[in-house]
Amino acid sequence: MNNVKINELRKWMAQNQVDLAYISDPGHIAYFSGYESEPHERVLALFIPLEQDPFLFTPALEVEDAQNSAWSFDVRGYLDSENPWEIIGKEIRHRYGQPGNIGIEKNALTVDRFDAISDVLTGSDNFTDLTAIIQRLQLIKTLEEKDQLLAAGKWADVAFEIGFKAVKEGVTEQAIIAEIEYQLKKQGVSQMSFDTIVLAGKNAASPHGAPGSTKISPNELVLFDLGVVWDGYCSDATRTVAYKKPTEFQEKIYQITLEAQLAAQAAVRPGVTAAELDQIARNVINSYGYGEYFNHRLGHGIGTTVHEFPSLVAGNDLVIEEGMCFSLEPGIYIPDQVGVRIEDCVYVTKDGCIPFTTTPKELLVIE
Repeated sequence: MNNVKINELRKWMAQNQVDLAYISDPGHIAYFSGYESEPHERVLALFIPLEQDPFLFTPALEVEDAQNSAWSFDVRGYLDSENPWEIIGKEIRHRYGQPGNIGIEKNALTVDRFDAISDVLTGSDNFTDLTAIIQRLQLIKTLEEKDQLLAAGKWADVAFEIGFKAVKEGVTEQAIIAEIEYQLKKQGVSQMSFDTIVLAGKNAASPHGAPGSTKISPNELVLFDLGVVWDGYCSDATRTVAYKKPTEFQEKIYQITLEAQLAAQAAVRPGVTAAELDQIARNVINSYGYGEYFNHRLGHGIGTTVHEFPSLVAGNDLVIEEGMCFSLEPGIYIPDQVGVRIEDCVYVTKDGCIPFTTTPKELLVIE
């Protein structure tokens, strides 16, 4: 449970005359409450009033789990046979009276559910978007959050070690993924932060390609993009390795990508902008004539979800501050030839940054 961020949200609510915050995104519910769940079609909600105690609303089958989580306030459940919105309306009026201004997540709340909450809270005459303030709250990590991200990063390093050992001639991309995730589960890691990516040879030229039955072959590069969820926080890192001796061209592309990644990481400090960091990495790749093959942003925020605000991209003049956490992941993807990406997520300090993963970035040649 993140009391610090709940209190910061309440401070903003007071400044903006918001009586009640309705958190609907499961990732954001976990961020504030400490309770993680994927409710699918069922209703999961967190209600935070300006002053009284908040409450968590869950399907009945999750009530006990929620009560045993880090959440220390009330949990109200509902049966599949019940109308959740009618119960929510009654609970809110019983606990808080009639709220006038309700905060909602416009980027996460469906029209259907907005209509449902509006119908049961007739008399609430105003809705205020919480998207920007939640992004802002997630933007600056507490020291505890930094430590949790470091712990998640260490497990990504373990995953790389497992994956690199599994690289052998004739082994498929999917088999390597299976080995990584099986060994992690044996060590207590129950969830990856996204579908693990292992792409061999020409497949790596697709930035988010789909791993399959392609087999590892000598003198090719193999791209690993992976991360875990540990204690509610995510890791995300990418390494590209060579199986047997790479070609001169493969090694050239790798070294350009590494130079771009290291240049961006060295430039991270409070005061630089998100767009400037993106441009620093892009300038390196452009200088070698491969700019058209770096076809995505430099990075994204990370925390309780794997893709958070901010976006490190051209045109984003957000000024980097101490405590921000984001990825730095330049890549070069030349169709039908080669693909290389190198990524670390970092924590911004007063004069630089600390990466969450420490797996070496020099080109590893697996024999």
